[in-house]
Amino acid sequence: MAKTYIDIVKYMIEARFEISGSVEKPDIIGAIFGQTEGLLGPDLDLRELQKNGKIGRIEIESGSTNNKTYGKLMLPSSLGKVETCILAAAIESVDRVGPFETNFKIDKIDDTRNEKRNKVINRAKELVKSLLTNVIPDSKEISEMVEADVKSSTVTHYGTDNLPAGPDIAKSDSVIIVEGRADVVNLLKSDITNCIAVGGATGTIPKTITDLCAQKEVTLFVDGDRGGDIIFKGISNVADVDYVAKAPDGKEVEELTRKEIIKALRSRIPFEQTSVGRQHAKDEQQNQQHSNGNGQRPQQRQQPQRNQDSYKGEERQQRRSYEPRDAQQERKILSPSEIATNLSERHQNSTREEGVVEEVEESKDSIGSIEFDNHANAPEPSKKYIDALAELKNTLRGRLYDADGKMVNEIPIRDLIQTVQSTDGTNAIVFDGIITQRLIELAYGKGVKEIYGIRSSQITKKYGDLLLYTKE
Repeated sequence: MAKTYIDIVKYMIEARFEISGSVEKPDIIGAIFGQTEGLLGPDLDLRELQKNGKIGRIEIESGSTNNKTYGKLMLPSSLGKVETCILAAAIESVDRVGPFETNFKIDKIDDTRNEKRNKVINRAKELVKSLLTNVIPDSKEISEMVEADVKSSTVTHYGTDNLPAGPDIAKSDSVIIVEGRADVVNLLKSDITNCIAVGGATGTIPKTITDLCAQKEVTLFVDGDRGGDIIFKGISNVADVDYVAKAPDGKEVEELTRKEIIKALRSRIPFEQTSVGRQHAKDEQQNQQHSNGNGQRPQQRQQPQRNQDSYKGEERQQRRSYEPRDAQQERKILSPSEIATNLSERHQNSTREEGVVEEVEESKDSIGSIEFDNHANAPEPSKKYIDALAELKNTLRGRLYDADGKMVNEIPIRDLIQTVQSTDGTNAIVFDGIITQRLIELAYGKGVKEIYGIRSSQITKKYGDLLLYTKE
């Protein structure tokens, strides 16, 4: 009995046939064996080769149409390629099956090892990829992995708000403020250790941040998106920022490379050169002019000898207390007569610009003329607060009142913005200063109903239910 399989298939002979009559599969196979018997000698006899396992079973796929038989023949071979090609040619020599004429045509001879070879190559590629991703990295990669992990693990928590920060945040004279913990981690990987996170773009700015801004040189490093702009405006409203750096448009600080981080920090600009900084400087200069105009001079402090860091801290505090951001020249000390002359000229210019001509008569006990925005939804001015404004004259101080008219705080006007930002439940603000657009927007957002001041600066937007009362 012939073998039905062979151990190793090297080649596969595929042929097509056409028979001019209707025959069965055994008839076709018998014709092949019969017509090739003795044709190629005993060494290539199909029966002997099949018996010895050199070729496999002949597979036939056939069908009949119009009294003709068509089909496909497949013969596996473990012989060499030359012997296999000889067998294929012998099959093509079969010209009759039974009484019917037959035509065999070899389509192809496949080397089955090619398919296996392709499988081996593809599998090898998969193994190599797996090896590259899972294999132990070289020494340089190990060093980088360990260094990055160590740097990210050095994130500390600073201040009463427990903000994520670098290890050198307390001892460094300058700090970099970023948005979140991921930004701090990325800066630590770039060996920048004096950074601290503000904690996101929403909510109140932590007191730890405002304290740092008052004590150290501060660079605000924000994302190049809308969230970065919100952080910038939020911090600049309540704290003193020295420099501003911004990530490239559309990028966040946490995804920047070391090169991009260094470039952004080198390209930082002074706060005064930003649009927000210029507006702040303008408002503060107006307040400064008012404080100089009412005859009260800032006290000159005599500094004792001390170390450089201590001197720098106190000098920054004095500059923030008395000077506007863009004050680069020393102020001129005016005599009382010069102050009176300047006040008179300022009043004349103001009334001339507004087209209002009025006589102002002031006595020692009088408050002066009263002007305010009388909106339909705004409350009427309170005599209590008007009297409080008179009491605060020339003090450069302000008071916060609750809804019951009770004073809850009295502070210097230089701390007014920060105090209003951090205080809830304020109903009225009375202060010896200038009502600015910045103060109006902050107060309206905190639910304040009345603001009493000496005068107002250029106000571009007012709110109908917020009373603005000015003495001048």
